Amino acid sequence: MSNEQIRDCTDAGTRPGHLDEAVKTLASGGLVVFPTDTVYGIAADAFTPKAVTALLNAKGRGRQMPPPVLIGDVRTLDGLATEIPQPVRDLVAEFWPGPLTVILTAQPSLHWDLGDTHGTVALRMPDNEIALELLRRTGPLAVSSANKTGEDAAVACADAAAQLGRAVRVYLDGGATAGAVPSTIVDATGPRLRIVREGVLTAEELGSIAPELLPENQVDDEAEAGDSGGEDIIETADGESAGAEAADSELTDEGARETTPDETHPDETTPDETEPEGTDTEDATTP
Repeated sequence: MSNEQIRDCTDAGTRPGHLDEAVKTLASGGLVVFPTDTVYGIAADAFTPKAVTALLNAKGRGRQMPPPVLIGDVRTLDGLATEIPQPVRDLVAEFWPGPLTVILTAQPSLHWDLGDTHGTVALRMPDNEIALELLRRTGPLAVSSANKTGEDAAVACADAAAQLGRAVRVYLDGGATAGAVPSTIVDATGPRLRIVREGVLTAEELGSIAPELLPENQVDDEAEAGDSGGEDIIETADGESAGAEAADSELTDEGARETTPDETHPDETTPDETEPEGTDTEDATTP
């Protein structure tokens, strides 16, 4: 692989040019790897179905393990999801940007195809300067951990490049990430909030904002939790998965797969059915 594919973004002075290249690559349907506050993630334009398919192929996974969606502004939450409970708004106000992934019902008017998402979408706003700069320029990105399915998540850009090679056009090297502990995933598509995977944020920390998430208040009965697509699709870009039923979807949405694939962005369409991050218990990681 050419060294030209790996762009050193540790110098804030030269970073803008590298971000320009990443933005152009994503707009043309290419893949980009960048650091997050957990691990490195591999990204595609969420509204370009062929690019999302290329992302899944690069990782060696199918539509049943859709990627989650990362955003660069909390206000984008309402453009991609609907029926957002107040406790979720309180949680994102406290923990975004940060290692919290929330599975919600996707806006039904969104025209994208993330895979088999069951009408839900897994959303996260990462706490990483490079990631946020990129996301604020591109809009929502479908992002999964930058590793082959079944392999360790990459905490260094070189690790991601060794696994994904030329399948990715641009690698943004931001140095070593914090580590492979994934984001904590909360499913908000049922009658009550439920922790699907405990990661960086503990149940006690989340419970300090949303008491129903305290361990003593969590319900084990899946029937009570409801039939949410988030259970089966919760992948985090850190290389770990959190979906209870679906193997790997942090950001998958079945509703999205039923819409006509197009490149319309959320601010140009009516909110639609985005889905939860696809995650797989073997290799699902949300960046």
